Formats: sequence, C-alpha cells, structure tokens
Amino acid sequence: MEKDQNNSPEDEKTDLKVSANEADSEKSANEANSEKSANETDSEKSTNESKEKKADKEKIEEVSPEEKIKELEDKMTRTFAEMENQRRRFEKEREDAFTYGGFTFAKETLNLIDNFERSKQILINDDTLKNTEALKKTLEHFDIINKDMVSILSKNGITPIDSVGKRLDPNLHQAMMEIEDDQKEPGTIVQEIQKGFMMKDRLLRPSLVGVSKKTEKKVEKNEQNKDNSGD
Repeated sequence: MEKDQNNSPEDEKTDLKVSANEADSEKSANEANSEKSANETDSEKSTNESKEKKADKEKIEEVSPEEKIKELEDKMTRTFAEMENQRRRFEKEREDAFTYGGFTFAKETLNLIDNFERSKQILINDDTLKNTEALKKTLEHFDIINKDMVSILSKNGITPIDSVGKRLDPNLHQAMMEIEDDQKEPGTIVQEIQKGFMMKDRLLRPSLVGVSKKTEKKVEKNEQNKDNSGD
C-alpha cells in the first residue's frame, strides 16, 4: 500500500512526458484549426473577388458598341477642347510678352522726363537767371530734348495722357488737390502735377492732377439762398 501512494522518480518523469505530449497535441490541434480558419477566409475572399470580377465583366459586356463609341467621342472632344484652350493661352502669353515686354523698362524711362521737367522748373525759378539769354537758350534745348524723348516713346506705343481741361477719370488720373475755380465745372482738371502715360491700351502710370471746385463763399451763399427760398 505504501508503494502505491508514493510515486517513484521514474513514474514522475513518465507523467511529465505524458503531459508534454498532451500539450504538444493541443498546440498542434490549435495550429491546425487556425490554419483551417485562414484557409477558409482566403477561400471566401477569393470567392468574393471572383464574384466581383464576374459582375464587372457582365457590366462591361452590357455596354453596347454604340455607347462605347459615344464615350470615346466625348473623351476626344474634351481632349481637343483642352488642347485648344492651352494653345490660346500660349498665344495670349506670347502676344503679351511681345507687346508689353518692355513695360517695366518704359516705366523707368519716364523718370528721365520727370527729371528734365524738375530741372527746367529749377532754372525758371532761379532769380539770377530770370530774363537772361542764357536761360532762354537753355530752356529751348530742354524742350527739344523733351520732345525727342516723347517722340521716341510714342513710336514704341508709349503716349502721354491729355489731362488739363478734361474731366477727372479715375482710370487715367489721380487727383492730388482741389483748386477753387468758379469758371470750371467741379471735377475739371485745371493743373497737371505729373504727366501720365499709356503703353498701347494699358495704363503705364496715371496723371497726377489738381481738380477744380467751387469756392467756399459761393457754396455758403447758395445754401443761404436755398434756406431763404424755403422759408
């Protein structure tokens, strides 16, 4: 009886071996089940893909040759339209580059005309030169040079803007001051501070001008007359 209750070392080894075998068997069974599940998933996925491909193929087969031709014609029409738009854009950019390529250069050139005009005014306002023959000849030379410069610019499509006596045009003129003048309609340009220029149909720079306005006394008198007539 005592021998049956106490296992020998050999019996314990045997039991451990049996337990290890059972664990390996259980692990193999789990791996087999996992592999089976994966195979079933792959099989199901392949089946779904086959169904989708079959459905797409049936859908393609349902399109008639006439519809295919119409679809191709639409694609060709859109392609040609896009090509034409690109061609037009390229032509417009090329024309602008040719026509207005010297826009910045022309704008900088106007500084020479401005400097000539400033120099002319400085000489005119010099008391030591007033009414002298030297001043007269110098101003004549200034005018000749200025006219030559304007002529060269005009030949290249750069023309001065007429301002004095014209109505103020915000697209061409920039009002710098108001000058009281009852002889002119309000908003009429009576003084040109800096000449403006056009480059073909584009504004190179606006004219800086002074515009007329009614005198304050005249306005006040008119308002008083209106008040009196209202009474």
